[in-house]
Amino acid sequence: MDSNENIKKEVTRLQQSAGKEEAIDAKLDELVALLAQSDIDSDKIKDIRLRVNEALDNTKSYREQIAAFQQIDTDENASRAALLDEFSILLSNNQIDSNISRQYLRGERLSRFFLILISLVMIALGFAMIIMPAPPYFEMFTIYYFTPDDGVTLMDLISLLIILSGIFLLIRSIYKKVSPEK
Repeated sequence: MDSNENIKKEVTRLQQSAGKEEAIDAKLDELVALLAQSDIDSDKIKDIRLRVNEALDNTKSYREQIAAFQQIDTDENASRAALLDEFSILLSNNQIDSNISRQYLRGERLSRFFLILISLVMIALGFAMIIMPAPPYFEMFTIYYFTPDDGVTLMDLISLLIILSGIFLLIRSIYKKVSPEK
């Protein structure tokens, strides 16, 4: 009984989405015909162009569409059949093609690359701060003395903190988040 209801809901949603696309095409053709027949000035053309661009900008972006698919994974109590039904409904409502998915994956890889780059720079900066001598006014707080002239300074601890945060970012960027298995 539950699967029949889901199938009926999916069919009605598919019909509605197909009807919406046909209505949009019909209205667009009507607008083009009206614009071709009318004699309007440049200010009115700019106004129409602005309104159409705003309407197109208000449609869902590809990140919002992909986020809808990621939310399916969070429902732990759903059965496989319910998840499959929900997935097919999402596919019918959101027009995701290979270009959108390729653009999304490219953005993910690019952000990962820059996170790796930033973490490597932080690690190198931390080691450089430890190895290179610091000015005396920056090393005035010595935490622990090895000899009367040398010890662990506040600058060394700050450098270690920078190194550890760089290592943390590197590990975070290399390994993907693992979702818990059911």
